[in-house]
Parts: sequence; structure tokens; C-alpha cells
Amino acid sequence: MSLRINDTAPDFTADTTEGKINFHEWIGDGYAVLFSHPKDFTPVCTTELGYMAGLREEFARRNAKMIGISVDPVENHHKWKADIEQLSGNRVNYPMIGDPSLAVAKLYDMLPAAAGETSEGRTPADNATVRSVFVIGPDKKIKLMLTYPMTTGRNFDEILRALDSIQLTAKHQVATPAQWKPGEDVIITAAVSDDDAKARFGEFERVLPYLRRTKQPAS
Repeated sequence: MSLRINDTAPDFTADTTEGKINFHEWIGDGYAVLFSHPKDFTPVCTTELGYMAGLREEFARRNAKMIGISVDPVENHHKWKADIEQLSGNRVNYPMIGDPSLAVAKLYDMLPAAAGETSEGRTPADNATVRSVFVIGPDKKIKLMLTYPMTTGRNFDEILRALDSIQLTAKHQVATPAQWKPGEDVIITAAVSDDDAKARFGEFERVLPYLRRTKQPAS
């Protein structure tokens, strides 16, 4: 099954380092960031998991939970956590899903159905495509998907920035331009008339016939 933005995120039940969860129930009424890893005890992923642990409060301020997944069993995750904390200085303070049957990786289209049903004997290279980030909204719809190569560490500050944009644009009929950061000007969407734009946002600038810019609305 190929996943796209605005598809419902597939639901599943799985064991994690914090016990068994049902994914949709675990998300609750907030946002979730699901980020995947091809194998435990891999160098790039170790740096990523540690950095994410240091961002927990930033995500919590945005009503967003973090959850990791690797195709290895939960017991391995618990052992890996010590390395992650030693490297980063951050304790892993979010659940890590064990996926030794590859069920969740296949459910999220990160591995093909022909990948088999066990992580046993598989190398990181065999699972190279299990390197995705999914941002999922309170409506359980996929809001963002990013997939990285194994050799390129993910930029989780960009995930935070994107989440800020996703939440802002979900509340107001605006879009954010390239390189946007919170507090900077935004774009008024085409669905808003000029009169409505003035009533809702105050003054705006028409930069091009199809591009109107205004101050970021209060959240």
C-alpha cells in the first residue's frame, strides 16, 4: 500500500520499550512524530535518537509526542538506550517500537511485502528504506513524510519548523513560504478573498497577482 499525505496513518498494536500500545489510541488528541530506523546499534541512528530525546520538551510544547521504531526486538532497544545516552547525554524518554516481524515497516510502505516476516539475519543495508519520518495529526492523517538515506542524519530542527507550519496553517487559511520561521510573514491562500483577508488579517501586501503576504496570525 502506497501512503500519501492526508491518508489515514495505518493503525497497529505493537510492543514498545514502554509497553504495548495501540497507535491511534496512543496518539490521542495531539500530534505524533513517528521516526524509523533500519537496525539497532547503527551509528547515524544513535545520534538521531539522542538528539530527539533532547527535543522532547519542544515537541511537548506543540502537543506532539515522539515515537521511534526499529525492526529489532524491544529487548535490543533497551540495550541500545544505554549507548544513546552515553553518546548524547540525553536519556531516551519516548517509546521505541519493536518490529521484529517487519509488520509495521511494511504497513508504512517502508519495506516491500516480499521482505519476509523476520528481522533475523537482515543487515542495515537490507532495511535501508526504513529511514522515514511521519508527522501525524490529531485526525490521524499523515501531514508530512520524509525519507533519508542511511548516511545522512536527519535534521529534527526542520521537523519542528515543519510542525509549526502545519499547526499554523491548520488553524488559519495561510501557507508558509520557503525558509519560513515562526514569527515571519505568511502567504494568504487563494481560498480567501481580498475582503475576507483584510477582515481576518488586516493589511496585506500583493507581491504578485497570485501571491499575497501578511503578518503571521496570532496562534
